[in-house]
Amino acid sequence: MALDTQTGIAEYDAPKKDLYEIGEMPPMGHVPKQMYAWAIRRERQGEPDKAMQVEVVDTPTLDSHEVLVMVMAAGVNYNGIWAGLGVPVSMFDVHKQDYHVAGSDASGIVWAVGDKVKSWKVGDEVVIHCNQDDGDDEECNGGDPMFSPSQRIWGYETPDGSFAQFTRVQAQQLLRRPKHLTWEESACYTLTLATAYRMLFGHHPHELKPGQNVLVWGASGGLGSYAIQLINAAGGNAIGVISDEDKRDFVMGLGAKGVINRKDFTCWGQLPTVNTPEYDAWFKEARRFGKAIWDITGKGNNVDIVFEHPGAATFPVSNLVCKKGGMVVICAGTTGFNCTFDVRYTWMHQKRLQGSHFAHLKQAAAANKLMIERRIDPYMSEVFPWDEIPAAHLKMYRNEHKPGNMSVLVQAPKTGLRTLEDALEARS
Repeated sequence: MALDTQTGIAEYDAPKKDLYEIGEMPPMGHVPKQMYAWAIRRERQGEPDKAMQVEVVDTPTLDSHEVLVMVMAAGVNYNGIWAGLGVPVSMFDVHKQDYHVAGSDASGIVWAVGDKVKSWKVGDEVVIHCNQDDGDDEECNGGDPMFSPSQRIWGYETPDGSFAQFTRVQAQQLLRRPKHLTWEESACYTLTLATAYRMLFGHHPHELKPGQNVLVWGASGGLGSYAIQLINAAGGNAIGVISDEDKRDFVMGLGAKGVINRKDFTCWGQLPTVNTPEYDAWFKEARRFGKAIWDITGKGNNVDIVFEHPGAATFPVSNLVCKKGGMVVICAGTTGFNCTFDVRYTWMHQKRLQGSHFAHLKQAAAANKLMIERRIDPYMSEVFPWDEIPAAHLKMYRNEHKPGNMSVLVQAPKTGLRTLEDALEARS
């Protein structure tokens, strides 16, 4: 499609080539035949530093409702680790392609659009939410697109994610970029913020309400840091759980009502067999953890919602400490997928166990609006250069990353830049 001349971006000189080096800017709207990407292949699945290697691959071609985005920066999420490891399933068995480019968060510039795209033009600055669907079933038209049989996560269940110079997305995945943020700041939040938004506000009738108490596991991480901010914005009370005392001040600074260090307790992992001495010991310790919650919420006040994502290590306790009629909502299993719990406390206390998976466009847009309005902060912790994308994932895999959210630079040449003009000037 021809370049829209009203991009608001000053003209700049650049040669037309078939391949550009990382950080080198093509002429606006010129799509090179090839690009650099961090590719995963089936034969080298494993930890990130083994699985991800730089390759020259063909630049994706567009369908009528698709958009090509030049990636300025990308976010680091746990699904990049899963894609490399090939667990819980290999993505090659899902999308059937020869290679996989991970990355489900990005900020960038619209570089080309399909002939039926009406809402976006070349030169628009955007962030990308990661839900895709075919848009032609009843869930996508009056239901919940996250329930569509065609629902998939870009950069995980699709082969063309954000760890490349260009990425192909559906037009409905684009959201307006907060202009007060840098490229790297705007690249790090969409997946985790929108996921947290749906978990807290997307499961009627258990939408978070003012005054309710929420237990937030992994409170210093990407999901947790946004959950606490969203809980505050809604007038709720966040109780953050950490695993390192050095993270306490960070979580309290997010606005948590209180913080609990899970290393002060030993009730983690698979639930022992009910009515055994091991179960009795576990139950006593889990009740002690519940007492630590009461020290924050008040005696007898169990939490209305448990914000779950560690999975196997924490799920038995999550089910126990949730209040009668409350909800345990879970979106991941970073400590394992084999979750156990004492079902007596589920049916007798009528608790809801709710799975939650990313967010649909309206939820992602609502979350993004909070970022644009500066009601939410990205709390970006670390930024890595292009060459260290595997190292960033390895750091997350080993739980060695700092509190907050991680980004990597792609076409942005350095940190602190907010516009394409900034990037061009930084390269001159």
